[in-house]
Amino acid sequence: MKTNTALLFSVILATAVASAAELHIGAATVSITPDKPVALDGHRGLRISKKVESPITATALALESRDGDKVLDQAVIVSCDIVAIRAGIQEMVRAKLKPRLPDFDANKLFLCATHTHNAPVTLEGRYTIPETGVMKPSEYAEFMTTQVADAIVESWKKRRPGKVAWAQSHAVVAHNRRATYSDGTAQMYGATNTPKFRGMEGYEDHSLDVLFFWDAQDKLIATAINVPSPAQEAEGGPLLHADFWHPAREMLRARYGKDLCILGWTGAGGDQTSRPQYRKAAEERMMKLRGLSRMEEVARRIAAGWEDAYECARKDIRSDVALRHFVKQIELPHRQVTETEVADARKEAAKFAKDPAQRWNYRWHMGVVERYDAQKAGTEQPYKMELHALRLGDVAIATNEFELFTDYGVRMKARSPAVQTFVIQLAASSYGYLPTERAVRGGHYSAVIQSSRIGPDGGQVLVERTVEAMQELWKK
Repeated sequence: MKTNTALLFSVILATAVASAAELHIGAATVSITPDKPVALDGHRGLRISKKVESPITATALALESRDGDKVLDQAVIVSCDIVAIRAGIQEMVRAKLKPRLPDFDANKLFLCATHTHNAPVTLEGRYTIPETGVMKPSEYAEFMTTQVADAIVESWKKRRPGKVAWAQSHAVVAHNRRATYSDGTAQMYGATNTPKFRGMEGYEDHSLDVLFFWDAQDKLIATAINVPSPAQEAEGGPLLHADFWHPAREMLRARYGKDLCILGWTGAGGDQTSRPQYRKAAEERMMKLRGLSRMEEVARRIAAGWEDAYECARKDIRSDVALRHFVKQIELPHRQVTETEVADARKEAAKFAKDPAQRWNYRWHMGVVERYDAQKAGTEQPYKMELHALRLGDVAIATNEFELFTDYGVRMKARSPAVQTFVIQLAASSYGYLPTERAVRGGHYSAVIQSSRIGPDGGQVLVERTVEAMQELWKK
């Protein structure tokens, strides 16, 4: 009888603690569109923007859990229409925030990228950029981080008691982009209309995970959409734009309010693209019949999946959910450079060494040489990655810094203790592709040593540490 009484008391106490947690929510969107030409990131060669096709934005979501006046936990997540969060960008934002938001723990902030390939370069030294007429990467980084800091401050000051719901739908956005062949090789964007073609290399995740946020008056103020594909439908050219996220936002805002803040969260999709690699003629025909561009077609699918999720989410809206935010530096082993790989890298680097226009290619290969030298000298240390793991009610959110192949995201989701799990890649910083064992065997861009500083061994360590972090959130 005592045992049953104690159990009943613990259940009542747990319910009381959960009910005492009040979620405060704020959101804001700002433009990070430059007012002059910039170098565009994501390609080997230099591209200078000639026109703004659509605005690129940063959207901040501020969350705080309170018990009365007592702060239980905090989080600010910022989705940015850029290719990656390059080294130093997040640190610049944190430095600008600290004097402005003394009541916010800046370590509970992370930025993530939608991975549009038509956004500005933010890191000096990647390309040889004209001295005049173009905004320098450092100049743009200063502008962008100031705008992002402003969005965070606005979202933080707007936070009020609110409500949240979550739901999962599906949308065919991600297509595996690595074709495999009869000789055991693989190729990113490789031909599929050849007798040598044997199939696409990996899994395609068509889940569409969505979070919805309302204010106390039941006005929808923000939503986060997790799609396991980078936003690189266009991927090239001299136009500056947010890729498929712009038409997706426009579609949703036209139906649910022009001020709706929409965060695009890129799921594990390092081996994915939104462009189909076969059945292309049928896809093109259907787009023409619908009267849509390819980006609009992808946006249509996202919006349709979002609305399907929204109808279900409205049946389970909550205001007393737990918010817990775990931040930790984890260590990952570097992928080891072989003698053959370093010899090939030296040979390739030499081809580009004297050509300023080939700076990207030169650095791409020389990075392997530098890694090999550190490896041989014994000075190479494990890579330290900033991991964010959050619990929001029945939802888990976990970040990583890579273009993470989808299989790793699947491993994390499969072992997560949450009802629904959001994996966000290209968060906090950027450290290249993280390919699977199968991809490394197949080779080619995204899986070769130049593309990947952390290999499959490190990828599994990342999975284990991420799962451990999520499990810890459910223990407390």
